[in-house]
Amino acid sequence: MKSSRSRSRSKGNRNRSQGNQGGNVVNRVFDSSGPEGKVRGTPQQIIEKYNQLARDAQLSNDRVAAENFQQHAEHYTRLLSEAQREIDARREEQERQNRERQAERDRERAERQEREASQAAEQHSQPEGDVAPQEGDSNLVETPESQPKPKRSPRRKPRPKPEAQSDAAPSHAAPDGDAPTGGDDTPKAAE
Repeated sequence: MKSSRSRSRSKGNRNRSQGNQGGNVVNRVFDSSGPEGKVRGTPQQIIEKYNQLARDAQLSNDRVAAENFQQHAEHYTRLLSEAQREIDARREEQERQNRERQAERDRERAERQEREASQAAEQHSQPEGDVAPQEGDSNLVETPESQPKPKRSPRRKPRPKPEAQSDAAPSHAAPDGDAPTGGDDTPKAAE
């Protein structure tokens, strides 16, 4: 058998967590214990069911039951309207924040365009002989991409070292009628 202490503790936790979920109430399924048994459904469905039961009780001239059903319907009507107010308040807050963010973005964009326009105007108004603004004049941060790249001298393949000539045929064949050449493409003196 469960102790009553643990049941009451869990009940308190459940009630506390439900209070924070105003938007969830609209679609949440409730079990309502009414005078004629349980009614299950979303708040809107429960309201419609209790209103129907109240009409049936009025037709049978049972004023007490009709009033009871109307009170149950009114309870869920208040629950639903409170949840709707919370949803609307949350939506208005989000819209307000979105408007503020958009206004801030628009303000920043206008300031940036104004800065760019003034910089362009300054550049056009400078005579050709003037020097461009120095490095310290700009509020921009230097990045590796913005700095000029150092120019490299073109790489050359190293010349092959002259090989020691042996009795074998020369490494470079002489063209017809030309003097034989050495490894460094200079004509050899005739022997």
